[in-house]
Amino acid sequence: MLKQRIATALVLLAVLLPALFASTAWPFALLMLLMAGAAAWEWARLNSASSVAAVIMGAAVAAACGLALWAGWVRVGPSLAWWLAFGVWVLGGALALKVGPGAWHTLPRVARWVLGLAAVWTAWLALSSAKATGINFILSIFCLVWMADIAAYFGGRAFGRRKLALAISPGKSWEGVWSGMVGVQVLAFAWIQADRYWQLGTADSLSLFSVLLNRLGVAGLVLTLVFLSAMSVVGDLVESLVKRSAGAKDSSGLLPGHGGVLDRVDALLPVFPIAMALCTL
Repeated sequence: MLKQRIATALVLLAVLLPALFASTAWPFALLMLLMAGAAAWEWARLNSASSVAAVIMGAAVAAACGLALWAGWVRVGPSLAWWLAFGVWVLGGALALKVGPGAWHTLPRVARWVLGLAAVWTAWLALSSAKATGINFILSIFCLVWMADIAAYFGGRAFGRRKLALAISPGKSWEGVWSGMVGVQVLAFAWIQADRYWQLGTADSLSLFSVLLNRLGVAGLVLTLVFLSAMSVVGDLVESLVKRSAGAKDSSGLLPGHGGVLDRVDALLPVFPIAMALCTL
């Protein structure tokens, strides 16, 4: 199992890194398009779609991504899409966590399909737009999510006492969430100093942290990072909730040893469009 996980991870990195560090945005956008189509297919399957319907929905999301790429939205992402995603994740995420796994499948199937597919599409657009903004910018958002997850894992193991959402994800604790938020603050401070020291803003782009600091000030940056850390947890919990409701351990078996695409990107889905929205303030 471990060898399988490592092999899959190496293959993914071999494909992802050249696209991420390409001088133009379209290779990364195309790679993310394929992942968005796969994630949409997984979402449809988890939400009571037939095999044929799930394939159609996956293809439809991939086609919608392709149309947005052709229309040039990757270079100039529509801020309305970011703010719509912001509202859907805050309100829809709260609703999903409130109803819990047992009641999730009582919601209308079409509504569940539309919400999930829209979330995948806006995440693709935000990822592609972040890449077009610059390597430093997109890496800072990736690392925010990863730091929130890693710090939460170790903080939860060391200090975890109070469960966050026992019916959805028994391993998560409030102490882990707070540890993740602290880790993100430390990461942001260090990255901002690196931006200033190496003058990365003139070489490539400012990081998300420097952009938010310039626009919102220190207090606004701190509060925004707390919010983004919390939304990464919401993304993780919503995907876990949907899987539990469907009686599935993984979103699919597309990535041997890792589960499915949604299993790997769940925390990224809300954070990228919300980060892009906050950068428009």
